[in-house]
Amino acid sequence: MRRIAFNTFAVLVCISLLAVCASPVRAAASTAPQDLAEQMRAALFAAQRDLLAGGDGLAAFAQAQAAYGSLRPLLAGPATDAAASADQAFGAMQAALAGADAPAFAAQRSLAWTAVLAGSYHMVEQAMLAGEHAQAQAWLALREYRTANRFARPNADATLAVQRLAASEMDSETALQFLRADLFDAYQARLGEALRELQLAEASGFAVRRAELVGLAQGYFGLLSAAYQEQRGQDALQTAQQAFQQLTVAALAGQPLDVRLQAVTAVLEGFRAAPLSPAEQSRRAGQLLRYVNLVSVEYGRGVSDGRVTLQFEIQEAVTFQEAAQAAFDDLRDLLAELDAPATQQAQAHLSELNAMLRSANSGGTVASAGEMRTSAEQLLALLNEVIPAEWKQGSTSGDFDVIDSMLDQMENAVRGGDYAAAESARIEAYAIMESGPEARLIAMAPDLKLRVEELFWNGNSQTVGLSRLLSEQAPLQEVRSVRVALDAQLAEVETLLSGSSTPASILSNAAVIVFREGLEAVLILASLMGSFKAAEGRKYRQPLWLGSGLALLATVLTWTLAREVLQALARYGEKLEAVISLIAIIVLLLITNWFFHKSYWDGWLARFHARKRSLLSGETGLLLGLVSLGFTSVYREGFETVLFLQALVLDGGTSVVLGGVAIGLAFTFLVGLLTFRFQARLPHKKMLIVTGIMIGAVLLVMVGKTVYVFQLVGWMPATLVSGLSFPTWFSMWFGVYPSWEGLLLQFSAATFVIGSYYLAEGLRKRQRA
Repeated sequence: MRRIAFNTFAVLVCISLLAVCASPVRAAASTAPQDLAEQMRAALFAAQRDLLAGGDGLAAFAQAQAAYGSLRPLLAGPATDAAASADQAFGAMQAALAGADAPAFAAQRSLAWTAVLAGSYHMVEQAMLAGEHAQAQAWLALREYRTANRFARPNADATLAVQRLAASEMDSETALQFLRADLFDAYQARLGEALRELQLAEASGFAVRRAELVGLAQGYFGLLSAAYQEQRGQDALQTAQQAFQQLTVAALAGQPLDVRLQAVTAVLEGFRAAPLSPAEQSRRAGQLLRYVNLVSVEYGRGVSDGRVTLQFEIQEAVTFQEAAQAAFDDLRDLLAELDAPATQQAQAHLSELNAMLRSANSGGTVASAGEMRTSAEQLLALLNEVIPAEWKQGSTSGDFDVIDSMLDQMENAVRGGDYAAAESARIEAYAIMESGPEARLIAMAPDLKLRVEELFWNGNSQTVGLSRLLSEQAPLQEVRSVRVALDAQLAEVETLLSGSSTPASILSNAAVIVFREGLEAVLILASLMGSFKAAEGRKYRQPLWLGSGLALLATVLTWTLAREVLQALARYGEKLEAVISLIAIIVLLLITNWFFHKSYWDGWLARFHARKRSLLSGETGLLLGLVSLGFTSVYREGFETVLFLQALVLDGGTSVVLGGVAIGLAFTFLVGLLTFRFQARLPHKKMLIVTGIMIGAVLLVMVGKTVYVFQLVGWMPATLVSGLSFPTWFSMWFGVYPSWEGLLLQFSAATFVIGSYYLAEGLRKRQRA
């Protein structure tokens, strides 16, 4: 008795909370199908609540009958069968009220609601075929969507299809396909949710909730039964209907449901009412892989020494796991066709993650971060084996879903005053952007890439970026304002990248990236190598080649370990680039100063002094400096190139990307070869002058780009020059940006180079005297 009383009390609480959110029960004043159905639904809910509270529920049930009585005549034609099912459910509910049978009433209430949904679907179809577009839109409002959360937004394909049909932009057959795909996808998702919640209700012993959920499951399957019959035949449909009916009987009889649930699961195995399009397969696969990875990341931040230190992070991990499970559910049947044992193992790993998270979130045993990470890595390895390559190569929409969710997390952290957590979420969102969509964006729309970067980081003279706002602990309203602007830019990026990339476009993007990133390093090396043409200077080529060779090896190693390395370093991408660039500039400044002094002072004009002066004090440092310059000049470009190319690999495959790499390297090699040949034909003095000019030009480009990156990450202020602007391509290739800091530092670098030249000339003349 105590258990029954507790169960009744729990259900009453749930119903009361839901009733607060439901519309007040009023007389049916509106004739719109959606309004009438909602009035019916709210009244039936009130009747069930009254029945559980010890009342008879008759008054509220009478209001539900009145609302349904106004809706019933509208359900005509192909909706007649659905209306008959609703009539039967109302009759059964009246009998349940007479017998004070709350579980039976709850089950029939669910069946009545899903019957009305089925009738609405048939009315929309009929109206679309008849060209009654306003009628179709009115009935389409009476529907359900997938449960919306941070990761899944309601699908509006059906609404858009009706609108385009009304505007003569789509034929009726195509519009009907969109309608069925949208509604069937939503109702199958609802069916899966009902069955999962039924297992929880079974474990908790909530009799009324069990009955309500089996009614929903049976009703949602009824909505999908035509598609089931079309795919599997009439006999299979009858078997499935029998399995659902037996589940309902067992639930109402208070019997255990394990065996009946297994039977229902078996008949649904491999069934997909609305097959996923290739684009949706890619989207779900991308979501699944991203979310599984984020589960262990968030969990690791929230636990330490066997206890929960940040409950917020654990809740985030739970949310990511639920999103991963939803994406997996959509792909499960397709994956099972490819590798059923691996799919079962993947589900077991997801269940293991869920169990660890639930335990930690409810005050139970707290698994270590290492255990969670190991389980997630095993799951990711399994998924990467079973998920087809083409699913990983298509749409980048999954990346944008994750970026959006991380920015939501950032806002929630700001709302709670935890700016450190907000900054971490911002960094994660940018890391996903940089390691994914940005690789395609840099070749297609570099100006849009810069705008997105500015909003993520320090902003510009018109807008303050998120990084700066979070560092200043700005109020939520300001953060939200910039987030809205960033969302608009990201939506533009997603639209731009939404088309499937052809192999030719991916190949050309890879070639452009390699050529653009490699050109700067080649010019530095070609310039310095050319200056060491004299016999005594040739020994200085070796350290440069050594440094360049080490950088190439490091780049290849980064490519080989790309997924692990880049996931670890992507969040530091811009800052890492800034540090490496600064080192390269310092070394290049020292080498430039040495170059002029060596070339003009004790080089070709005073070669005989070289045999007398061993330069003991500076020789070792010089050689190390040349090795460092060779390494930083090549690896600073190599790391970023690998970062971008890995995103293209997911989009087009390794072979296509490597083809683009080969083309880019060929053009880069050609530029280097022409530079060497041009230098070799010059007289030595002219060659030294040309080389000095090239080194100075490369130095100015490096300084400009490094200043920009420093300003981007907030390590240097940015003061724009009023009225001055440069084309995006000009800034990206030549490193010239309209900020006072960048221009002044470039001017200082040029002054240093020119000053080194004149100082060397002065010393040479003094030596002569």
